[in-house]
Amino acid sequence: MRTDIFTHATTQRRNAQHPVKEAIKKIPSFSVAPLLCVSSMVLMLSGCTMAPSYTRPDAPVATSWPSGEAYKAETAKADQKPLAEVPWQEFFVEPRLQKVLELALVNNRDLRVAALTIEKTRAQYRIQRADLLPTINGTAGATIQRTPADLSASGQARISEQYNIGLGVSSYELDLFGRVQSLKDQALEQYLATEEAQKSTRISLIAETANAWLTLAADQERLKIARDTLTSQQEYYQLIKHRYEAGITSAVDLYQAQTAVDTARVDIARYTTLVAQDINVLTLLVGKALPAELLPKELDAVTALQELPLGLPSDQLLKRPDIMAAEHKLKSANANIGAARAAFFPRIGLSASFGTASADLTGLFQPGSLAWNFMPQISVPLFDTGRNLAGLDVSKADRDIAVAQYEKAIQTAFREVADALAQRGTINDQLAAQQSLTDATSESHKLSQARYDKGIDSYLNVIVAQRALYAAQQNLITVRLARLNNQTTTYKVLGGGAAK
Repeated sequence: MRTDIFTHATTQRRNAQHPVKEAIKKIPSFSVAPLLCVSSMVLMLSGCTMAPSYTRPDAPVATSWPSGEAYKAETAKADQKPLAEVPWQEFFVEPRLQKVLELALVNNRDLRVAALTIEKTRAQYRIQRADLLPTINGTAGATIQRTPADLSASGQARISEQYNIGLGVSSYELDLFGRVQSLKDQALEQYLATEEAQKSTRISLIAETANAWLTLAADQERLKIARDTLTSQQEYYQLIKHRYEAGITSAVDLYQAQTAVDTARVDIARYTTLVAQDINVLTLLVGKALPAELLPKELDAVTALQELPLGLPSDQLLKRPDIMAAEHKLKSANANIGAARAAFFPRIGLSASFGTASADLTGLFQPGSLAWNFMPQISVPLFDTGRNLAGLDVSKADRDIAVAQYEKAIQTAFREVADALAQRGTINDQLAAQQSLTDATSESHKLSQARYDKGIDSYLNVIVAQRALYAAQQNLITVRLARLNNQTTTYKVLGGGAAK
């Protein structure tokens, strides 16, 4: 039934013309006070909900970072900037890497989807918030109807006309028990959770792109070592071949030299593939092909990343965007309980309209044409076969699930930081030991080659020393990459740059 249009019918035919412009000029000023009163009453009644008071759950982790042989002592400076406020530009100081990260933040499609999701949830929140206030519609209508003679009470055909203009509020819920307010709060927390999720995506993208760039640098250096090794082995193979043809050395030495050459060729092919795949990964993360000048050539040329001082778990973990997103989802589920509780109470709906109506278009704004209507309606749940009770149970279960997910997010974050700190506490010792091993194997290889050249040792010792040196060089690159990756991961898992 239409409640915002007021009409009067006439039983007499109108043959005269109806000048619309002249009628509009006669519009008098009329008050919309009834609608304003309704809006004022709504503002006074809105704002209270039946949602339970929110209390942040205690963090189910230790109050300090792990300690032990794998962890080094961490000291925080008095003037230390909160890690969430450390922008990535202050941490990733390599100029080429900074440009790559800037491109990724502009072109990455996952980050773009996260930003668009924020826009979507913001609009959904605005839709839900709009339900707190009445929606006022302006209406205008005309009905012209012909009644045949055999259906007319007078026995003659007739034409009836009706015109109306007005303002109306249709089916507005007076939120006495906070149902609409709770739904609005739920939508708000979902929107805030999406914002934090976007921050988390941004931090993960920065760390993933940086690690991909560093991996490319490491594989480029591995490929360079493999090519240098092949060059030197080919030269030595030719020397041994000449000696074999001259009868100075045996076929065993010749074939052992050939195995060294073939091993280097195999590694060149393997690392060439890895470099190409690294570039493909980086292109996907950045969202576009990178210019050659931004691609690293070797890991040695990469500027070291900045070290990160640590604070307490409660200071760092609770500021991580993914944990803050989980807490907003918990608050959203908590607000939904208020809406479920309000479903047990009556709903009061208001429909009202105010305007002018007449059987003649020129009479719409004449004295006496004012028309209004006010139709309150109340709905009381009496018997719903347990639907509302089940809805309340579902909302409470959702809240309990959100609590568990929030606690699991904290535990996962604590474990990620603990793993990063365990590697951080030992990686420098590992790097020093690997560097010393590489230096020692390099000297051993030189001595073995010199002894072979003088005829003291067999070529087998040279091959063993050369393979040990090659493996040590490759492992040194792996450890150096692991150290840089650990710094990047530590920045990520501690929520670095979350405030930016």
